[in-house]
Amino acid sequence: MSELNITTVGVVGAGTMGSGIAELAASAGKNVILLDIEKSIVQAAVVRIEKNLRRLSRRGKIEKEQVDRALSSIYPTEEYGDFRSVDIVIEAASEDMELKKAIFSRVEENTPEGVIIATNTSTLSVTELAMSTSRSERVIGIHFFNPAPIMKLVEVINTAKTSPATLERVMEFAKSLDKYPVVTKDRTGFVVNRILLPMINEAVFVLDEGVATAAEIDNAMKLGANHPIGPLALADLLGLDITLSVLEVLYAEYGDPKFRPAPLLREVVRSGNLGRKTGKGFFEYARS
Repeated sequence: MSELNITTVGVVGAGTMGSGIAELAASAGKNVILLDIEKSIVQAAVVRIEKNLRRLSRRGKIEKEQVDRALSSIYPTEEYGDFRSVDIVIEAASEDMELKKAIFSRVEENTPEGVIIATNTSTLSVTELAMSTSRSERVIGIHFFNPAPIMKLVEVINTAKTSPATLERVMEFAKSLDKYPVVTKDRTGFVVNRILLPMINEAVFVLDEGVATAAEIDNAMKLGANHPIGPLALADLLGLDITLSVLEVLYAEYGDPKFRPAPLLREVVRSGNLGRKTGKGFFEYARS
């Protein structure tokens, strides 16, 4: 294991975020060990990664050799014991504190003491996760944004327990992935979601009050605030269930009414219309 450079990355969770992080790291020349509860899930993620990389190659964005090299550096597994040679493990499971603590425990049991354990959480307390381990000084938050290979920002969550050496290594790691890392304190929502979610929520209130249609609201924000995507379309992209869940966590943590989820958001989520992933949210989408 390298003392300074992070060259081998473990990723727990082969869903959208986990596979995106794995693709990103492999494309940046890292060795990646991608783990999920079943190897078939991870293998399916590798197929998705290959599809993404082949598409980039066809468009002339990357060379075919880069695709082959990245794919050859990803090792799919369901065994935590395969993490014995990693420099860092990034947990990218669903936003469930007990699940994440269980994953951290398994990672700690199967890695040397010097390995950094990171979480990709967008809302939960990194400090609480750190305190569930015996190596809190090597626990940190690394919040990638979806899609991880494309989005430039990474929020690096520095807890009161995180050592300066861990923070320095992770900042350099993020830069080696060609990302722009921003250091934040361990406050629910960090920077982006704490600012972004109230804006999305207010857009839903405006829609519910009949001030304007969904298309008019989004066009107003795109043309009037120079946003690349409107707040309602962005909520559809994020997933309305995820949007609601993050708002609920923010409201529970801060008790501030600005985070109170709009009733219309709850109604749409209860109807099963969760945005792009279901083909309908505040807008309708063609299903592939």
